[in-house]
Formats: sequence, C-alpha cells, structure tokens
Amino acid sequence: MTTAPAPRQVATRRSPPNRRPQVICHDNLSNSHIVSELQQLHEDFTPTPWLFNEHAQLIFHSLRKGGRRSQRGTLLYDHSEQLVMRDGGLTALYWCGHDLPPDTPTIVVLHTISGSPESMAELVRDLSQFTGWRVVLCLRRGHADLPLLTPRMSLFGCTDDLREQLAVIRVRLPESSLYAVGSSAGSGLLVRYLGEEGDAAPFCASFAYCPGYDTDTSFDHVHPRYSRIMAKKLVRQFITPNLERIAHMPTAQRLNAADDLAMLHRALYELAGHDDYAAYDRASNPMHVFANIRKPLMVLNAEDDPVCRIGNLEPWLDGMRQMPNIILVTTAEGSHCAHYEGWLARSWSAKLMSEYFQVMRGLSI
Repeated sequence: MTTAPAPRQVATRRSPPNRRPQVICHDNLSNSHIVSELQQLHEDFTPTPWLFNEHAQLIFHSLRKGGRRSQRGTLLYDHSEQLVMRDGGLTALYWCGHDLPPDTPTIVVLHTISGSPESMAELVRDLSQFTGWRVVLCLRRGHADLPLLTPRMSLFGCTDDLREQLAVIRVRLPESSLYAVGSSAGSGLLVRYLGEEGDAAPFCASFAYCPGYDTDTSFDHVHPRYSRIMAKKLVRQFITPNLERIAHMPTAQRLNAADDLAMLHRALYELAGHDDYAAYDRASNPMHVFANIRKPLMVLNAEDDPVCRIGNLEPWLDGMRQMPNIILVTTAEGSHCAHYEGWLARSWSAKLMSEYFQVMRGLSI
C-alpha cells in the first residue's frame, strides 16, 4: 500500500517539474502520523535559483565541501579520537557537541565514498544546528589522514568496523538515544548494517540519503564523466599511496589502473578481504539484507541525480511499499546529496533529516 503515487518517470524531463516531494510508504497509522508532521513533505521543494540544473548543484556541492577546510574542521569538531580495530586497522570518531549532557540524543553520520571530516562538515553542522543534538562522524579506514595500517578497506566501509565504533559510542554515552544518517556510499553501509542487525540495531531511526541501492549494478549507471572523475580521485586517494602495502595482491594493478567506478568496485574484492567478487558482493551489497531492516528508516532520492540514478530504485520499489518501517521520499530535483534551496543555498535535506528525527524522538518518549 502507498500514501502517494509511485515515483515519477524521469526518462524525459518535465517542464516545469512537479516540485512537491513524492512519498511512498506502507499505509499504516505510524507512517501517516510521521508524514503528516513533516511540513516539508507537503510543500514544494524549489532548488536554489542560480543552481540551475543537477550539474550546477553537484559542482557547487563539491566546491563547498572543498572550501575553507582547515577553518571548518577546527571550528566545528570539538573532539576527535582514533580507534584501533580488532585486526589492527585504524578508524576515527569526530565529534560535534561532545560535551553536551549525557542524555542528549546523538546522530551518527556515515560519510560519502571519499568522505573526510572536512567534506562532511556542512552536513554535520546543519544537523547540529537544526536539532541541538550531538553529532559524531564515523571515519572509515584510509580516509582523511588515517594511514592504512592493514591492507584492508572497502569503498562502502565495513559493518564490523561500524559495530566497533558504535560500541565505543555506547560505552561513552549509555543514556543517549542514537540516530543515524548515511550519505551516498555511507547509506550503503547504513542499510547493510541495519539489515544485518534487524531488531538489534541501536538506532531509534535512520536516514539514507541518495542511496544507489544494488551495488552490483549501480556503478554501471553513474554518469560517465562523474564515474571517471570519481574513480581517478579514489585511486589517487586510496590505491596509489598504498601500492607497496597491497603489491602482493593480484588485483593491485587492476585497482591502480581503474578508470571508472564500476571497474574499481569489481576489482576491490581482495582489498576488502574476499577471495572473489561474488563473495565481496554477498558480504557488502546492502540490498541482499534490505528486507531484514526492522527499525524506522527514511530514504531520500532525487530523480535528477546523475550519480545514484533514480532507475536504481525501481526493482526494489514494490518491496519497499510492503515494509511498514520504510518511508521513501523522492524529489524531481536535488542532484546528488545537494538539495539546496533559497538564494543562500541552504540544505533542504538536512532540515528534513532533522525534523524526521525529532518526530521519531517524540514517538519514542
């Protein structure tokens, strides 16, 4: 059952687009209440006028992530710590509002495919400001200035590493209720974790922002120019600096030569700790366990997203409609993890995340 029509077909562009968000979910009292409380879902989303299409939004988002790095990082995060994983790998936690009262809710942020504390600062800041809650960024292996101490990493991260990070957070903050946001690749990690944990997941509610769904096929549909740009960036960031460490792997040179995201993803299985690609897919693809998610989850996709294409959603749409805990929101515009509105280009999506969490907290009190 559904509270709204299925997502609009976007093979051809509408002019002008229908800017009212589309909401798809199981027709139950809880979902009806949540949707009714979220005013943004009942009003048009109108992108920033001078960001005139999905490419302008995405380029602006990339430039904003890269600007004023040292200043943003210094002013935003008030505590950081490195964590040694069981196998000797290194991850980190970056906190905003670390010393807030112990019972203040905490939002766990899982970052993008090349994410860093600086590149995620805008989302962390907005979530902090909109909610007044504590926010903690879970940094994956090899990201930012973390050395790759062991020859193991994945584009999407590892649910075992996330469990260790969450265990530290729970020990530090046993009175704090937890919420989670996964952005782009981080949404894959979030969904995989939620599906593996089922009822045991510690989050009161979660938000998957611009997911790509089936990781076995989603990279094949990325806009070719972005696929090449992102692949080269990832090779420079993760593969080339660690070639000596991974030289014993037969796939090392394939990784270093990868010139699009699909090629890089399909050659990554050894570095992710698997004997072949099929095993890697079974262990990491979020859609293999999606139906096992039991905790509340909101999903947001833009139909003009050139990276995580809206067509990736279609094979899973009927199943999502039957899951009582899933609310899917689609917008005609918004590009990839952008969704800027107003002349000052403020984040519509971060506001939706924050309001969703506040509504969910009200239901749990």
